[in-house]
Amino acid sequence: MGTKDTSTMDNNNSKPNIAFIGLGNMGAPMAENLLKAGYELSVFDLSETATKRLKQAGASVAESPKDAASNAQVVISMLPAGQHVHSVYLGDSGSDGLLAELPKGTLVIDSSTIAAADARTVAEAASKLGIDFLDAPVSGGTGGAVAGSLTFIVGGDAAAFAKAEPILAVMGKNIFHAGDHGAGQVAKICNNMLLGILMAGTAEAINLGVKNGLDPKVLSDIMLQSSGRNWTLEVYNPYPQVMENVPSSNGYQGGFMSKLMQKDLNLAMQTAQDTEVETPMGAKATELYASHTVENGDKDFSSIIGRHDVSLLS
Repeated sequence: MGTKDTSTMDNNNSKPNIAFIGLGNMGAPMAENLLKAGYELSVFDLSETATKRLKQAGASVAESPKDAASNAQVVISMLPAGQHVHSVYLGDSGSDGLLAELPKGTLVIDSSTIAAADARTVAEAASKLGIDFLDAPVSGGTGGAVAGSLTFIVGGDAAAFAKAEPILAVMGKNIFHAGDHGAGQVAKICNNMLLGILMAGTAEAINLGVKNGLDPKVLSDIMLQSSGRNWTLEVYNPYPQVMENVPSSNGYQGGFMSKLMQKDLNLAMQTAQDTEVETPMGAKATELYASHTVENGDKDFSSIIGRHDVSLLS
């Protein structure tokens, strides 16, 4: 295959058929928002519970990624890690994966968070087959996925980005074209490295104040109006009961799991090593989360404050 041309993407009067691969905590609500917008979806996931949820929402369920994409002009994937993306698109031999089955002109949008080098490898293979590939990792968490307010950070050529933008707009509110292939992944891990540093530092500062007799909410309010102001203080305070409707006030359940933060920090460190860039603060945050996730990997990443006071995690 790889020679047939697709035309539906160029027809402004119809929505393209979409194959959605990967229906986890992020993928499932993203797919549901596409269904609500009137897109025809064929979905695949190893979880029967996940596929049943999407079937009830109106999607057709496929038995494999290739089956899901058999009548699709667009393929979207949200997979756990680089090895899964490689396996789905390139297969075991590097040439027997999904890309080999897709018609020329198919648009592939991978929203997994993976190493930039992995994204570029898949993009290069896709380009040789005449397939448009975009790396489009997201920011905004499960809440943003449900609300359709995700931020998409996209790498790939401008023409492919233009085709993808209306589809991404159904699932997200902020859509950035970061640059060429791999740029989406680089921008995402830069953002999440900074987020990990900010959360670890905010937790440390609040703990210092509390241990010296300050009320955590009063201290947080002071820092919010001072030069230490940052996103974690604004919308995601790590200390319990300082802020409503955040994981720290719900036993650190929901949100963005610490093990996922560790994964993203590891990707940042891998990229830094590959490009010989010094990131000492990123390295320290990676070290802190590596230790923290041994027993708290499934808790929200704001639970890093429990390093200073384990009673907060009980």
